[in-house]
Amino acid sequence: MIDPSQNNPLVTVVIAAWNAEETIIRAIDSAMSQTVPVEVIVVDDRSTDNTRALAEARAKDDPRLTVLCQPENGGPSAARNRAIAAGRAPWIAVLDSDDWMEPDRLARLLDLAARHGADFMADDLWKLDVGAPEATRRPMLGDVTGTIPVNSADFVASNLSAGHGGRREMGFVKPLMSRSFLDRHGLNYDPNVRLGEDYVFYMQALLEGAVFLLTGPTGYVATVRPNSLSGRHPTEAHAHLVAADRALLARKDLSADTRRALEAHMMEQYKKWAWRKLIDAVRDADPVAALRCFWAPPQVTVDLFGRLIREALVRARRRTGAG
Repeated sequence: MIDPSQNNPLVTVVIAAWNAEETIIRAIDSAMSQTVPVEVIVVDDRSTDNTRALAEARAKDDPRLTVLCQPENGGPSAARNRAIAAGRAPWIAVLDSDDWMEPDRLARLLDLAARHGADFMADDLWKLDVGAPEATRRPMLGDVTGTIPVNSADFVASNLSAGHGGRREMGFVKPLMSRSFLDRHGLNYDPNVRLGEDYVFYMQALLEGAVFLLTGPTGYVATVRPNSLSGRHPTEAHAHLVAADRALLARKDLSADTRRALEAHMMEQYKKWAWRKLIDAVRDADPVAALRCFWAPPQVTVDLFGRLIREALVRARRRTGAG
C-alpha cells in the first residue's frame, strides 16, 4: 500500500482559485485525501474574498500543500502555468476550485495510464447541481464504455455546441497529464485564453501526438452553477478563442477531418463573438459599431439576422402575453 504522505509525490494537483472561499477547502481536502502521494499547489488569482487566507491556513497543517499568489489577476491559464512550473511530480492533475475528487480517482487514472501508455488519461465527469443531493449527480458525456482513444478530429467535434452544448463538451474533462510530455513539447496554457483554455491546451497536445485516452467516471465531481464564470465571460473571450482556432488551423500537419472540425468550431465561436459585440454596441448606443458586426463572413451575418428575428419574436410574444 502506497503511503500518500511520503515525500515523493506522483501527482501535482493544480488548483487555480479566484473568490472561491465557499469551496476551496473542500477542493483542497479532496486532493489531499487521494490514496496516492500528491503535492497540491493552489494559486490564488488575486481573490477579493478569504480564499487566500483559508488556503494558507490549511497549508500550515500539511507540508504537501503550497499556496502561491498572483501579483495580478491573470486568469486560470496563467495560474495553472505557474502551478505546473512549481510542481515536481511526474503527473499533473487540474482541479477546479469549486469541484472535488473521490479519494481513489488519481490511483485509478494512474493505473489506466500505466497499462495503456497514455500521455493524457481522462475520465468522464460527474456533474452535480450546486446544493443538490449527491445521488442526483450524472455523467457529463454519459456514453463512455471501456477505455477509448481520442483523436484530434473527434475531440474538436465533441466541442461543437451545436452537437453537444449544455456543458457536455469534451473540453471540460480534467485528464491526468504527463509532465514529461508537456516538457518535451514545450506546452503551456495560453494566458490570453480565458474561455475554452482547456480545449486549446488539449488540442495542442493532441496535435503534438499525445496518446489521449478517455474512460468512464472515476471520481471527479464538477459543480454546476447557474451563474458559472463560463456563462459570464467578457466579449473578447470569444475573440481569443477564434484567434486560438485560427492559429491551430495554420498548422500544415492537420488531417482533412481535423481541419473541417476546427473550421466549424472557429465559425461557431465567431458567431457568438459577433452576437456579443452587437449586444455591446446596442447597450452603448453605438450604431457604427453595431453595423460593423455585420461586416463578417456570410454564415456569421445570417446567424446575426436569425438571432435578431428570434429576439424580436420573443419580445413580441411578451408584449402580447402569448407563449
